[in-house]
Amino acid sequence: MMTPLVNVPLIGMPGVWEWVLIGLAIVLFFGASKLPKLGKGLGEGIRNFKKGLKGEAEGETLPKKVDEEEGSRGSD
Repeated sequence: MMTPLVNVPLIGMPGVWEWVLIGLAIVLFFGASKLPKLGKGLGEGIRNFKKGLKGEAEGETLPKKVDEEEGSRGSD
């Protein structure tokens, strides 16, 4: 009698050869010359996302409020 397969994962973590194939597919898809640009863009995107979560956007200043009276005086 066969024992039932319990808690056997159908898909496991990729092995070494699977990672090699994935890497080759990425190189063939994007090309070797664009990979550094993609890495740089991805790194900048992650960095900007983290800054956004902290509220540290570049040049983050609140605009000055201009009163209506001051704005109309400057046009005279």
